[in-house]
This record gives sequence, structure tokens and C-alpha cells, in this order.
Amino acid sequence: MSRHSLSRRTFLAGTTLAGLATVAGRGVLVPTVWAAAVAKVGEAAPGFTTTATTNKGVSLADQRGKIVILEWTNHDCPYVRKHYESGNMQTLQKEITGQGVIWLTLISSSPGTQGYVTPKQADELTSTRKANPTAVLLDPTGVVGRAYGATNTPHMYVIDKSGLLVYAGAIDDRPTTRPSDVPVAHNYVRAALDDMAAGRPVQTPVTRAYGCTVKYA
Repeated sequence: MSRHSLSRRTFLAGTTLAGLATVAGRGVLVPTVWAAAVAKVGEAAPGFTTTATTNKGVSLADQRGKIVILEWTNHDCPYVRKHYESGNMQTLQKEITGQGVIWLTLISSSPGTQGYVTPKQADELTSTRKANPTAVLLDPTGVVGRAYGATNTPHMYVIDKSGLLVYAGAIDDRPTTRPSDVPVAHNYVRAALDDMAAGRPVQTPVTRAYGCTVKYA
């Protein structure tokens, strides 16, 4: 088996909401210790308060009455770079926040691991990439990430105005690092919002997240 195939299988091993196993060294699957706390689509999204890069606390409860997007990120992950270097993530952020939706980008990389940044570094990334989130939240202890069962970067969640989790999983259906795949991909986040705007249930509420594993401590 090629290294690329093994890497892809490893990245895809993190599944949305399953929360039952995660990839550990050499591709061995082991039970996660936080599976019982994992959020479930169709239920209330786990509440949290964490610090933004502005050093202000941001609470999910304060967003009640608005649609909220959660985006787990790691700027060094090639799957994340695919969406930022192509401009796909920024375009989606700008489009969606322009509709009054709250977009919260979360960084759960622990200190000393890939993707960990200081508040200043996170703001510099937002500026240089011309990103458009409502706020960037820091979760170096992984408390929020584990509560949601975030396994990969990017890992996306959509919460409706009542606080119900209505989508969790991949950003789209092209689990590659190729920017050329972005234009032909089906974007699950945009589709979920379209369903909500039309007053119908989200047609694809759960998908398999792809990307680099979240670098928890």
C-alpha cells in the first residue's frame, strides 16, 4: 500500500459523531475516552465559553437566535490549506456571515503540536489569509473539541437558531488536498444552510469528516 493511501485512510478514520475510535500510532484504532460526551445531531449543541483571540470570552449561549457555524482548523494541515489557499473557506465565510450567520473558527491544537498558535499568530493568519470568521476561538486544552467530537481539520458543525445541532462532518465531498477539486465539490455546509432557509430538514445531517487529526494533548 502506498504512503499516500495509508495517509488518506488515517485521515479519514476520524468519523463524525461516531466518537467510538480514533487513530493512534501506526493506524491502530483505539477507543476514545470522551465518546460519551460527543455531541449528537438532532440534539442541543453542547454549550461552551472559551477565549477568543481578542482575550474576550465567547459563549455559545450568547448566540441563541442565530445560526452558528463551527470550523475546526489547523493552518499547517494540507487539507485546511487546500480550502484557504484556493480561497474557498474565506468565500464561504464572507457569504455566510453576510447573511447574519455567526462563524466561529476553533483551534484545538495543544501547545507544542502542529497548528498551535498564540492569539497574535491566529490574528495574523486571519489577516494574511483574508479570512472572514466572526471570531477565532482558542481551545488549547481541547475541552470544546472533545465535547463536539471534533476529530479532523477541517471539521464543520451547523447549529440552528434554537441551539440544535443540525449538521456535523466534512466541509464537502472531496476528501483530497487538491485545490482543483474545490470547484466540483458538493459543499455540505452551504447545502445545510440552503435546506434551513427553505424550511426543510437538513438532507445530509452527518458525513465523515476528513483531514488531519486534531492535535489534542
